[in-house]
Amino acid sequence: MTVWIIFIAAIFIFLALDLGVFNKNPHIITTKEASKWTLLWVSLSFAFSGVVYWLYLNNHIDNPDLLTPTDAMVKYITGYLIELSLSIDNIFVIAIIFASFKIPKKYQHRVLFWGILGAIVFRGLMIFFGVMLINKFTWMTYIFGIFLIFTAAKMLFNSKEEEEFDPKKSFVYKVLGRFVPISTRIDGEHFFHKEGGKTFATPLFVALVVIEVMDVVFAVDSVPAILAITSDPFLVFSSNIFAILGLRSMYFFLANMLEKFAYVEYSLIAILSFVGLKMLAHDYVKFEEWVSLAFIGVSLLVGILYSLYKSRTTVVDTGDRDEE
Repeated sequence: MTVWIIFIAAIFIFLALDLGVFNKNPHIITTKEASKWTLLWVSLSFAFSGVVYWLYLNNHIDNPDLLTPTDAMVKYITGYLIELSLSIDNIFVIAIIFASFKIPKKYQHRVLFWGILGAIVFRGLMIFFGVMLINKFTWMTYIFGIFLIFTAAKMLFNSKEEEEFDPKKSFVYKVLGRFVPISTRIDGEHFFHKEGGKTFATPLFVALVVIEVMDVVFAVDSVPAILAITSDPFLVFSSNIFAILGLRSMYFFLANMLEKFAYVEYSLIAILSFVGLKMLAHDYVKFEEWVSLAFIGVSLLVGILYSLYKSRTTVVDTGDRDEE
């Protein structure tokens, strides 16, 4: 329990420093600044695998699956890569939400900051109940496996779904409007403002609520995916949290380059299919830990490289046509 308290306290201390010190004044996050923060979070996330090894080596954390320190470290890294890769879809949706509500770039960081606080709470609850279900009902593993394969198939045949998503027509927006009047006016970094003695929700608050709900929707896919790797609560939670914490800087880093990584979608489909099949076959086939890690790493690498290749050839072809 001590390790859990220290880990969660460290997260909230950093988040407090983030909003209260590093980003106290609203400003536009440049690509250079975002790249530095992305590198920092990715480095911290991988460095934490060493902490995981030390914790399990010295029995400082509950080890319900009796994992060796090396297995725990590999499972953490594998889970982190899964969560990070599945976050890419989330970035696409966040970009659409910000564009729909016309959120100025200098206020987007504040919205994502509070969105992460909510995501930590909701992910924690989903992980808790997910682990509880798998431990109590072993057949839930098959349900999760089928669900992941279904999700992969849905992504394959509905690849344009995110582009068609309109936040202003969503169920969340309509329900929110029943509880609080919604204003179209941006009032600085405020989530609410008053007009004629009446309180209105600003577009920032509406964007925050929609992003929060969409994160829960994405977590329905990602939590079962990581539970296929391990049902150890600490490994599942820590890998999830590090992926979420790095999501903000990654959003600002990738927001202007989303089209260049269009084929990473197929990497995610391959990963979800692999994880789903692994859950269905867990009673018959046992994969070494490095197999899952290698498959996920190679899938992401191939998707990124092929996306960059196609993006480059498209630019070259366009340039050739312009010259003609």
